[in-house]
Amino acid sequence: MSGRVAAARIGVVVFPGSNCDHDAYHVVKHVLGASAAFVWHKETELPPLEAVILPGGFAYGDYLRAGAMAARSPVMGAVRSFAAAGGPVLGICNGFQVLVESGLLPGALLRNRGLKFIHQPVHLKVENGTSRFTSRCRSDRPLRMPISHAEGNYHADEETLNQLEGEGRVAFRYCDSRGRITDEANVNGSQRAIAGILNEAGNVLGLMPHPDRAAEAELGSDDGRAVFESLLGSLEGRG
Repeated sequence: MSGRVAAARIGVVVFPGSNCDHDAYHVVKHVLGASAAFVWHKETELPPLEAVILPGGFAYGDYLRAGAMAARSPVMGAVRSFAAAGGPVLGICNGFQVLVESGLLPGALLRNRGLKFIHQPVHLKVENGTSRFTSRCRSDRPLRMPISHAEGNYHADEETLNQLEGEGRVAFRYCDSRGRITDEANVNGSQRAIAGILNEAGNVLGLMPHPDRAAEAELGSDDGRAVFESLLGSLEGRG
Protein backbone atom coordinates (compact mmCIF):
# COMPACT_ATOMS: atom_id res chain seq x y z
CA MET A 1 0.00 0.00 0.00
CA SER A 2 3.03 2.28 0.25
CA GLY A 3 4.01 4.56 -2.61
CA ARG A 4 2.28 7.48 -4.29
CA VAL A 5 -1.50 7.51 -4.39
CA ALA A 6 -3.50 8.81 -7.31
CA ALA A 7 -5.39 12.05 -6.83
CA ALA A 8 -8.74 11.62 -5.10
CA ARG A 9 -11.30 13.76 -3.39
CA ILE A 10 -11.18 11.95 -0.04
CA GLY A 11 -8.20 10.21 1.50
CA VAL A 12 -8.70 7.49 4.13
CA VAL A 13 -5.61 7.03 6.27
CA VAL A 14 -4.74 3.42 7.11
CA PHE A 15 -2.75 2.62 10.26
CA PRO A 16 -1.70 -0.86 11.37
CA GLY A 17 -4.76 -1.96 13.31
CA SER A 18 -7.31 0.20 11.48
CA ASN A 19 -10.45 -1.86 10.96
CA CYS A 20 -12.98 0.71 9.74
CA ASP A 21 -10.92 2.08 6.85
CA HIS A 22 -12.92 0.07 4.33
CA ASP A 23 -16.17 1.19 5.96
CA ALA A 24 -15.29 4.86 5.41
CA TYR A 25 -14.01 4.16 1.89
CA HIS A 26 -17.20 2.26 1.05
CA VAL A 27 -19.45 5.11 2.18
CA VAL A 28 -17.51 7.74 0.26
CA LYS A 29 -17.05 5.77 -2.96
CA HIS A 30 -19.86 3.25 -3.20
CA VAL A 31 -22.68 4.90 -1.25
CA LEU A 32 -22.09 8.52 -2.23
CA GLY A 33 -20.18 8.00 -5.48
CA ALA A 34 -17.22 10.25 -4.68
CA SER A 35 -13.57 9.53 -5.42
CA ALA A 36 -11.67 7.94 -2.53
CA ALA A 37 -8.19 6.52 -1.93
CA PHE A 38 -6.36 4.84 0.92
CA VAL A 39 -3.28 6.59 2.34
CA TRP A 40 -0.76 4.39 4.15
CA HIS A 41 0.53 5.56 7.54
CA LYS A 42 4.16 5.62 6.39
CA GLU A 43 3.55 8.31 3.79
CA THR A 44 5.15 11.64 4.65
CA GLU A 45 3.14 13.58 2.06
CA LEU A 46 -0.50 13.48 1.10
CA PRO A 47 -1.57 13.11 -2.52
CA PRO A 48 -3.85 15.83 -3.92
CA LEU A 49 -6.92 15.56 -1.67
CA GLU A 50 -9.90 17.67 -0.70
CA ALA A 51 -10.52 15.98 2.67
CA VAL A 52 -8.96 13.38 4.98
CA ILE A 53 -10.64 10.73 7.11
CA LEU A 54 -8.96 9.07 10.09
CA PRO A 55 -11.00 5.87 10.54
CA GLY A 56 -11.88 3.77 13.53
CA GLY A 57 -10.03 0.72 14.74
CA PHE A 58 -7.11 0.02 17.04
CA ALA A 59 -4.18 1.86 15.46
CA TYR A 60 -0.91 0.25 16.55
CA GLY A 61 -2.96 -1.91 18.89
CA ASP A 62 -3.80 1.17 20.98
CA TYR A 63 -0.57 0.59 22.89
CA LEU A 64 0.32 3.23 25.50
CA ARG A 65 -3.02 5.02 25.00
CA ALA A 66 -5.60 4.85 22.26
CA GLY A 67 -4.27 6.89 19.35
CA ALA A 68 -0.98 7.79 21.03
CA MET A 69 1.34 5.91 18.69
CA ALA A 70 -0.69 6.71 15.58
CA ALA A 71 -0.41 10.41 16.41
CA ARG A 72 3.34 10.05 15.91
CA SER A 73 3.04 8.13 12.66
CA PRO A 74 4.84 9.69 9.64
CA VAL A 75 1.58 10.57 7.85
CA MET A 76 0.32 12.71 10.73
CA GLY A 77 2.81 15.48 9.97
CA ALA A 78 1.18 15.82 6.58
CA VAL A 79 -2.30 15.64 8.11
CA ARG A 80 -1.41 18.46 10.52
CA SER A 81 -0.17 20.59 7.63
CA PHE A 82 -3.30 19.78 5.63
CA ALA A 83 -5.52 20.84 8.54
CA ALA A 84 -3.46 23.98 9.20
CA ALA A 85 -4.05 25.00 5.58
CA GLY A 86 -7.82 24.66 6.08
CA GLY A 87 -8.29 21.15 4.73
CA PRO A 88 -11.19 19.26 6.34
CA VAL A 89 -10.27 16.30 8.55
CA LEU A 90 -12.82 13.86 9.97
CA GLY A 91 -11.75 11.56 12.80
CA ILE A 92 -14.10 8.70 13.67
CA CYS A 93 -13.74 6.80 16.97
CA ASN A 94 -10.05 5.82 16.98
CA GLY A 95 -9.56 8.68 14.53
CA PHE A 96 -10.95 11.07 17.16
CA GLN A 97 -8.47 9.64 19.65
CA VAL A 98 -5.65 10.22 17.15
CA LEU A 99 -6.76 13.82 16.60
CA VAL A 100 -6.70 14.49 20.34
CA GLU A 101 -3.31 12.83 20.79
CA SER A 102 -2.00 14.85 17.83
CA GLY A 103 -3.08 18.13 19.38
CA LEU A 104 -5.49 18.84 16.51
CA LEU A 105 -8.37 18.74 19.00
CA PRO A 106 -8.31 19.57 22.73
CA GLY A 107 -9.01 17.33 25.70
CA ALA A 108 -8.53 13.63 26.30
CA LEU A 109 -10.44 10.40 25.76
CA LEU A 110 -10.35 8.26 28.88
CA ARG A 111 -11.54 4.77 29.74
CA ASN A 112 -15.31 4.45 29.76
CA ARG A 113 -16.64 5.09 33.23
CA GLY A 114 -17.70 1.47 33.60
CA LEU A 115 -14.19 0.37 32.50
CA LYS A 116 -15.73 -1.90 29.89
CA PHE A 117 -15.74 -1.93 26.10
CA ILE A 118 -19.09 -0.64 24.83
CA HIS A 119 -20.60 -1.70 21.52
CA GLN A 120 -24.17 -0.51 21.02
CA PRO A 121 -26.34 2.01 19.17
CA VAL A 122 -26.67 5.46 20.73
CA HIS A 123 -28.64 8.60 20.01
CA LEU A 124 -26.99 11.91 19.26
CA LYS A 125 -28.20 15.46 19.52
CA VAL A 126 -26.76 17.73 16.84
CA GLU A 127 -25.53 20.79 18.75
CA ASN A 128 -23.97 22.59 15.80
CA GLY A 129 -25.97 22.09 12.63
CA THR A 130 -24.08 24.63 10.55
CA SER A 131 -20.61 23.08 10.42
CA ARG A 132 -19.21 21.59 7.24
CA PHE A 133 -19.71 18.14 8.79
CA THR A 134 -23.27 18.60 10.10
CA SER A 135 -25.09 21.00 7.77
CA ARG A 136 -27.15 18.18 6.25
CA CYS A 137 -27.90 16.32 9.47
CA ARG A 138 -31.55 16.08 10.51
CA SER A 139 -32.61 18.52 13.19
CA ASP A 140 -36.12 17.21 13.82
CA ARG A 141 -35.00 14.16 15.80
CA PRO A 142 -31.84 12.64 17.33
CA LEU A 143 -29.48 10.74 15.08
CA ARG A 144 -28.90 7.04 15.69
CA MET A 145 -25.43 5.57 15.22
CA PRO A 146 -23.36 2.81 16.87
CA ILE A 147 -20.41 3.24 19.20
CA SER A 148 -17.66 0.69 19.67
CA HIS A 149 -14.93 1.74 22.08
CA ALA A 150 -13.26 1.30 25.45
CA GLU A 151 -11.79 4.81 25.66
CA GLY A 152 -14.50 7.21 24.56
CA ASN A 153 -14.99 9.14 27.79
CA TYR A 154 -14.30 12.75 26.74
CA HIS A 155 -12.61 14.95 29.33
CA ALA A 156 -11.19 18.46 29.34
CA ASP A 157 -10.66 21.19 31.92
CA GLU A 158 -13.52 23.55 32.68
CA GLU A 159 -11.99 26.41 30.71
CA THR A 160 -11.73 24.24 27.60
CA LEU A 161 -15.26 22.88 28.02
CA ASN A 162 -16.66 26.38 28.41
CA GLN A 163 -14.73 27.54 25.35
CA LEU A 164 -16.00 24.62 23.26
CA GLU A 165 -19.57 25.37 24.21
CA GLY A 166 -19.24 29.14 23.93
CA GLU A 167 -17.75 28.90 20.44
CA GLY A 168 -20.27 26.36 19.15
CA ARG A 169 -17.61 23.69 18.85
CA VAL A 170 -19.58 20.90 20.50
CA ALA A 171 -20.92 19.14 17.43
CA PHE A 172 -22.77 16.23 19.06
CA ARG A 173 -23.93 15.15 22.49
CA TYR A 174 -25.24 11.79 23.68
CA CYS A 175 -28.98 11.89 24.30
CA ASP A 176 -31.95 9.57 24.59
CA SER A 177 -34.36 8.75 21.77
CA ARG A 178 -36.36 11.89 22.56
CA GLY A 179 -33.35 14.17 22.44
CA ARG A 180 -33.00 14.59 26.20
CA ILE A 181 -29.49 14.84 27.66
CA THR A 182 -29.54 12.31 30.49
CA ASP A 183 -26.90 10.52 32.52
CA GLU A 184 -28.25 7.17 31.38
CA ALA A 185 -27.89 8.13 27.71
CA ASN A 186 -24.31 9.27 28.32
CA VAL A 187 -23.11 5.68 28.27
CA ASN A 188 -19.34 6.29 28.50
CA GLY A 189 -19.46 9.13 31.04
CA SER A 190 -18.16 11.91 28.79
CA GLN A 191 -18.12 15.34 30.40
CA ARG A 192 -21.21 17.34 29.45
CA ALA A 193 -22.27 14.30 27.36
CA ILE A 194 -19.92 15.38 24.57
CA ALA A 195 -19.77 12.93 21.66
CA GLY A 196 -17.98 15.07 19.05
CA ILE A 197 -16.12 18.37 18.84
CA LEU A 198 -14.71 20.79 16.26
CA ASN A 199 -11.44 22.68 16.20
CA GLU A 200 -11.34 26.48 16.32
CA ALA A 201 -11.37 26.84 12.53
CA GLY A 202 -14.23 24.36 12.14
CA ASN A 203 -12.38 22.20 9.62
CA VAL A 204 -11.53 19.31 11.97
CA LEU A 205 -14.21 17.11 13.55
CA GLY A 206 -13.70 14.22 15.92
CA LEU A 207 -16.57 12.03 17.10
CA MET A 208 -16.75 8.69 18.86
CA PRO A 209 -19.92 7.30 17.23
CA HIS A 210 -19.57 5.68 13.80
CA PRO A 211 -21.39 7.48 10.97
CA ASP A 212 -19.63 5.05 8.62
CA ARG A 213 -21.53 2.17 10.19
CA ALA A 214 -24.87 3.96 9.87
CA ALA A 215 -24.89 5.18 6.28
CA GLU A 216 -27.26 2.62 4.75
CA ALA A 217 -30.76 1.68 5.85
CA GLU A 218 -29.86 -2.01 5.63
CA LEU A 219 -27.55 -1.47 8.62
CA GLY A 220 -30.42 -0.31 10.80
CA SER A 221 -29.87 3.43 10.36
CA ASP A 222 -28.67 5.73 7.62
CA ASP A 223 -28.37 8.79 9.86
CA GLY A 224 -24.59 8.78 9.58
CA ARG A 225 -24.77 9.32 5.84
CA ALA A 226 -25.57 12.99 6.45
CA VAL A 227 -22.16 13.56 8.03
CA PHE A 228 -20.46 12.49 4.80
CA GLU A 229 -23.01 14.33 2.67
CA SER A 230 -22.35 17.48 4.67
CA LEU A 231 -18.61 17.15 4.13
CA LEU A 232 -18.94 16.52 0.40
CA GLY A 233 -21.45 19.34 0.06
CA SER A 234 -19.03 21.74 1.75
CA LEU A 235 -16.36 20.80 -0.77
CA GLU A 236 -18.72 21.92 -3.50
CA GLY A 237 -19.51 25.12 -1.64
CA ARG A 238 -23.06 23.90 -0.99
CA GLY A 239 -22.59 22.79 2.60
